[in-house]
Amino acid sequence: DVSGALCISQAWPGMARTIYNDHKRFLATYLTPYPGFFFTGDGVYRTSEGYYQLTGRLDDIINISGHRLGTAEVEDVVNHHVAVAESAVIGYPHEIKGEGKMLSFLPQNISPGARALHGYSQEILAAELQELVSKKIAKYAAPDYVQVTQANWSYTHSG
Repeated sequence: DVSGALCISQAWPGMARTIYNDHKRFLATYLTPYPGFFFTGDGVYRTSEGYYQLTGRLDDIINISGHRLGTAEVEDVVNHHVAVAESAVIGYPHEIKGEGKMLSFLPQNISPGARALHGYSQEILAAELQELVSKKIAKYAAPDYVQVTQANWSYTHSG
């Protein structure tokens, strides 16, 4: 089992070839970090069986009180909780810390409007998730806000 940056060794028909009016930036971002490979910007985990799992954007970093933290790190910890199906961590401007973070998550097998989240109230589950992140990563990594999302969310701006 190994994790690292997802890089591709061969060109494909739809790959980007430049950034409009900034070819130097294209080269510096996608071709220079790993010579001979196209750097996708994504992290990946490969199992001993050869399966790949994308772990998130490597450049999706939140700076909290001088600590650089990847959103995928927090999402990975939260997603191991029995009541969580999926999660997203979002940074927001914070007056004291520079950036704060909000955690949104989709509960596991919960029908819309259901009040019970695997026997948890929203307040108790929010506190438990904050404590879980504090223990597994660090206190500063705990989300400031936790939101239960009852509907599917979009992964891209276009849906």
